Amino acid sequence: MALQDVCKWQAPDTQEASPHLPQAGGWAVPQGWAPQTFLQIHGPRLAHGTTTLAFRFRHGVIAAADTRSSCGDYVACPASRKVIPVHQHLLGTASGTSADCATWYRVLQRELRLRALREGQLPSVAGAARLLSVMMSRYRGLDLCVATALCGWDRSGPALFYVYSDGTCLQGDIFSVGSGSPYAYGVLDGGYHYDMSTQEAYALARHAVAHATHRDAYSGGSVDLFHVRESGWEYVSCNDAWVLYSELRKLPGPGPEQEREEEATPDRAGEGGGPSVAPAPGDSKMPAEAL
Repeated sequence: MALQDVCKWQAPDTQEASPHLPQAGGWAVPQGWAPQTFLQIHGPRLAHGTTTLAFRFRHGVIAAADTRSSCGDYVACPASRKVIPVHQHLLGTASGTSADCATWYRVLQRELRLRALREGQLPSVAGAARLLSVMMSRYRGLDLCVATALCGWDRSGPALFYVYSDGTCLQGDIFSVGSGSPYAYGVLDGGYHYDMSTQEAYALARHAVAHATHRDAYSGGSVDLFHVRESGWEYVSCNDAWVLYSELRKLPGPGPEQEREEEATPDRAGEGGGPSVAPAPGDSKMPAEAL
């Protein structure tokens, strides 16, 4: 059965079903309503979330994301792709409304291809980010929801930009977008440094997304990992988020029992260059340092 038969939708001014949507000015809005106000009041309010991250380091740009697409309390798709290739040396993370992200990435691919045909070379990562931000800024206030981290390698080396649907365009070394981003930032801030090796970068990205999926109800599924090199982007791996988090918990680290043992261990005499001083009976304060 065709979609038109299910929805009982007819094209304007015709009795035959048409696969084409109305033009930009032909949407049916109740008389007396401004489109922006109508969408804000009567538009759907479904909670959605995700965890995407990207960071720049010596050997390129890492992009990682979970694969759960949520729609309120419903998991719409457990295996969606949230890292979208744009061309051989550019890809981006997708956070926000899935339809908006997919649409605007197709628009960006088209515009970059047209510029490459006109100018004989692809624009830089900064140029692509500015182009996307300018195109989306014209739809500010119309419930467009696209938050992306553009990761690429151009003539200046690895580059990373954050672009939001209101026209925001920022350059940086670390970006995490989505409802799980606070948890991902907690892992990234503790393990990131620019001179890390490739394997260290892979492990950091996997652990950051896996930790976020454990704490954020709207994130989950698997962890997709991409690496943008000078030769182009590479799809590194896809790992189950729960398996990664289980492995993360098994890593050695100071547990509560070890911390209590270290606190209960007395200082050894002779360390620090002076004799140890015993506290006076009944004195609960720490001993004063030897002069």
